[in-house]
Amino acid sequence: MRIGAAEFGALPTAAVRVAIAALFLLPIALLRGQGPAIAKHWKATFVVGVFNSGMPFALFCFALLTINTGLAAVINATTPMFGALVAWAWFRARPNGSRIVGLIIGFAGVAMLASRSAGLHTGASSHAALWAVLACLAACLCYGISASFTRRHLGGVPALATATGSQMGAVLFLVLPAIWLWPAQMPSLRAWIALLALGIACTGVAYILFFRLIERAGPARALTVTFLVPVFALFYGAVFLGENITQWMLISAAVIVCGVALSTGIVRLGPKPKAA
Repeated sequence: MRIGAAEFGALPTAAVRVAIAALFLLPIALLRGQGPAIAKHWKATFVVGVFNSGMPFALFCFALLTINTGLAAVINATTPMFGALVAWAWFRARPNGSRIVGLIIGFAGVAMLASRSAGLHTGASSHAALWAVLACLAACLCYGISASFTRRHLGGVPALATATGSQMGAVLFLVLPAIWLWPAQMPSLRAWIALLALGIACTGVAYILFFRLIERAGPARALTVTFLVPVFALFYGAVFLGENITQWMLISAAVIVCGVALSTGIVRLGPKPKAA
């Protein structure tokens, strides 16, 4: 995303990514007889496309123009917290003490990250960094909304149909802004290859697996896959982009992960409740 956004810009990067994903998924879905399911649920999959792809992809691309991939990925690890918050509001599940403590700890970790300039690109200001962090948090909120919406309105719909329809919806959402903001200079082959990998591997294939997880394990548990994102992003950013991994980023990441583990119920404070 960082490689693409640097040359395409935030909105065109997001649009090209979902367009490639849609072109990759649609023939597979049609060959497997998912056309009727896509047509039947097009309104719901459009909403999912906006909140699970269109908006968060654009927001993260915007953020990556200012902060590095490791910092963005650490903030992305708060997605399960937002998923738990949205699920509590949507499905009226009241949080217990451990989960409330987890939310406080998790957002404290985000505040720790935002309080220092570690992870900024050269020349970036603290003001720009704040907007970048807020964009990442807004993207995580979008993921949480999408997960609960999928559970409520697309339960039982095949994962391939949901993934394909959502990417088509994201294309419709982003196409006009992307055309308006298309770069005057043609991006390099390196940038195109980055978006090709994003569209096929990180979106098309990944979302088939993700929506299947939501269907089988529920939105809160499915979102916990973002625990692994910082691990890979920090490693790839250091190896391929020459990004620095600071001690403060690692400490903040540990605080966030602890908060997410508590807020999603993976870890509990005190004894487990007795079975009835």
